[in-house]
Amino acid sequence: MTPPVEFGELSSSKLAALVFEIASQLHVERARRLALEAALRAQGLLSEADLEKVANDPAYCRRSGEAADDAVRRLLRVLSESPDEKAPLRGEAPAPERGDT
Repeated sequence: MTPPVEFGELSSSKLAALVFEIASQLHVERARRLALEAALRAQGLLSEADLEKVANDPAYCRRSGEAADDAVRRLLRVLSESPDEKAPLRGEAPAPERGDT
């Protein structure tokens, strides 16, 4: 199978960069979601039924799909635009605040 022309040559290093970027984003998103759920549950502001209701809401599903599409487009830039294969999309990450470690 040949990669689409717009991706250029699909080298092992580009593929590895994409896989590690996906893993990094997944870890960050999962950790933030779990922390948010824990905080909301601790305050008595969120229940499992609340989560199910939102997950089945058509407007939420549409927004979630659009966000996923945007994330995929950003990841595909690793294959098509990244000049530094060792640091894909790192320029888009917010700078850490002073005092944070």
